[in-house]
Amino acid sequence: MRVLQVCAEIFPLLKTGGLADVAGALPPALRAQGADVRVLLPGFASILDGLAEAVEVGTLAPPAGMSASGARLLYGHLPACNVDAYVIDAPAYYHRAGGPYADADHHPYADNHLRFALLGWTAAALAQGHDPYWAPAVVHAHDWHAALAPAYLRAAAEARHQRMPGSIYTVHNLAYQGLFDARQFGDLRLPAHFFAMHGVEFHGRLNFMKAGLYYADRISTVSPTYAREIQGPEQGCGLDGLLRDRAHELSGILNGVDESVWNPATDTLLESHYDAARLELKAECKAALQRELGLEAAAGRPIFCVVSRLTEQKGLHLVLQALPALVAQGAQFALLGSGDAGLETSFRAAAAASPGAVAVKLGYDESFAHRLIAGSDVIMVPSRFEPCGLTQLYGLQYGTLPLVRRVGGLADTVADTRLETLDTDATGFVFDEFSAAGLLQA
Repeated sequence: MRVLQVCAEIFPLLKTGGLADVAGALPPALRAQGADVRVLLPGFASILDGLAEAVEVGTLAPPAGMSASGARLLYGHLPACNVDAYVIDAPAYYHRAGGPYADADHHPYADNHLRFALLGWTAAALAQGHDPYWAPAVVHAHDWHAALAPAYLRAAAEARHQRMPGSIYTVHNLAYQGLFDARQFGDLRLPAHFFAMHGVEFHGRLNFMKAGLYYADRISTVSPTYAREIQGPEQGCGLDGLLRDRAHELSGILNGVDESVWNPATDTLLESHYDAARLELKAECKAALQRELGLEAAAGRPIFCVVSRLTEQKGLHLVLQALPALVAQGAQFALLGSGDAGLETSFRAAAAASPGAVAVKLGYDESFAHRLIAGSDVIMVPSRFEPCGLTQLYGLQYGTLPLVRRVGGLADTVADTRLETLDTDATGFVFDEFSAAGLLQA
């Protein structure tokens, strides 16, 4: 089966979160099952720099509203990802000094609706034979950036009165929907009747994610529990009614770990290699981490770590509230992450107040993330909501016990430690109440 994966980022070339890890790991996994997989990506600088043996498939001539001068479609191989790829080379859209979605001041680009409409439109063009040598049987679109692909496929089916390749839309986080002003709908050149309650309209605005949920043939998300949760008002983010209507086409498929990247027995980024049979060598990783961070060299003090975007969703204010009690009981704490300015300031202050027990590294550092997880004893994921979560899976892989809230994929992946489960299926610590007290009790 020929599968076109459509996404905005892919590990290790471009990563802002867990989407990139999944996007990078899924094509080789599908190929091992016999699928012929190619990916379609925007031509961000890091993507173009990683594209080898590139040839031009042709120029791109999208509808006037989203036209980008000189846009062309390239095809080549991404050696770092081990996958063949189509890349949209549109410098006016994708060559910018800031990040992929926002400028250096974290302000979303004003033309994001055009930049990612072009991604969806190009996916539909490939499904209709834009590359005469390869066409997908299935278009697999990820998150709001690629969500217009199913809409453009439906528009083409209506215009040409013929069946299009199948489509599947995967929700990695329902909270990020790609919302835009209704006046920008005209730039997309979709049929006028698509801007309706049964379409892309959402409380008078344009909603990319709703397009994917409404027009895709099948919907998936990243854990079975999250698939159930988003059908209710608390976590449905206003789209729970649509998701209930499509419940028979919705599947929750748990994320996994790419063991070629995350494996303590072979991870070249670690001080020592270990596995379940040689767990004592994990202590060498812990000692190295304490040296690197300036924490007190104490083998008996448990290190609690966080590797996360610093957002309200992740429940990290609970960690801040719990830190004094944890440190008072002899724990150490280390964090890697960035995001909310208030949280960054608070964690810096916590590190300054307890320099031998608390260490904070702001930003994104893939190599340090490996060392931090390997050297820690417990990894904390106390999320308010969590579609799946990947860091607790990395913790399980590295013998670093997850401490999580019972929500979404965290509930699906971590079995609580109780007297009756200690010798059977216990894998971590789970709590329910969204509070510092609940976290400390766990």
